[in-house]
Amino acid sequence: MAGEVLAFGPNCSAEFALHGGKEKSVLVAGGAGFLGSHICARLIAAGRRVICLDNLMTGSLRNVRELAESRNFCFRLHDVIDPIWLDEPISEIYNLACPASPEKYQRDPLHTFQTSVRGAENLLMLAQAKGARILQASTSEVYGDPEISPQQESYRGAVNTFGPRACYDEGKRAAETLFYEFSAHRGLEVRVARIFNTYGPKMAHDDGRVVSNFIVQALMGQPITVYGDGSQTRSFCYVDDLVDGLMALMASPPDCSSPMNLGNPGEFTVLELAQKVLAKTGSHSPIVFSALPTDDPRQRRPDITRARERLGFNPRVALDQGLDATIAYFSGVMGSISEPFKQVS
Repeated sequence: MAGEVLAFGPNCSAEFALHGGKEKSVLVAGGAGFLGSHICARLIAAGRRVICLDNLMTGSLRNVRELAESRNFCFRLHDVIDPIWLDEPISEIYNLACPASPEKYQRDPLHTFQTSVRGAENLLMLAQAKGARILQASTSEVYGDPEISPQQESYRGAVNTFGPRACYDEGKRAAETLFYEFSAHRGLEVRVARIFNTYGPKMAHDDGRVVSNFIVQALMGQPITVYGDGSQTRSFCYVDDLVDGLMALMASPPDCSSPMNLGNPGEFTVLELAQKVLAKTGSHSPIVFSALPTDDPRQRRPDITRARERLGFNPRVALDQGLDATIAYFSGVMGSISEPFKQVS
């Protein structure tokens, strides 16, 4: 593998690469991040061999620490914008290798765009060489600030190509094009998931997205910062449900190669979310209002008809239940939290 290598876990040994080839591995790019670490854990629990690839720009080794003891787990430090080669046989690749929070992907927009496009191409090349099926974690951001609701996969979006969110939005749209072309012209088995707002344990305390920031601000007694008047809506999917959908999509038949929305269609205003968090935490934090960020979407709600019909996908965790679990998680890690927050949705 090109680039700097930090590897740990029994699955990283040369002996595995040479003699463990009868059982193919699953590669999770971005596997030390919030969503990626949940996928790694689910795969390990199912008895799969997992190679977790991450550059740790936004991921954390804490997220995969417990997995390191498994004989079926390997972590490798690598940035997907650099060429990738692995000796191990690979059957599936999950591409989750990109910051998903505006707060973080806007810190280095050029790297974000390169991760989305060059990283996708490098992983597609690896999939072609290995004969592996590959899944792209795309995003509801490809719809931009949508003019219709709910958003169906056929909707082409209203994206600003010249704004602060474009590095991510347009990068993900370009990645979808790459996946389509590799499928149409090189015969790769591809899957594309358009993921809507996902939350749950293992989110970083400084993630920058609305659920984690509201919870942390409430627990710390800081003002709850709502941008705009709070009437903009989001649909919040608990991480366990989202992982169910991603794994079902990966295992789906070949005719599921078209993009598929994954999320919870329940729709809430940002102000409603703030009020729920305050009630559940018992916090006396005031709600303060600030100017809406540039290109912040006014409405987000997925049409998941395709996923329901093709995958049997049906989110089960209601927002109240998911918030309880997420608040409990952050309550347990508050000792390490000391930084101020900027909330984006």
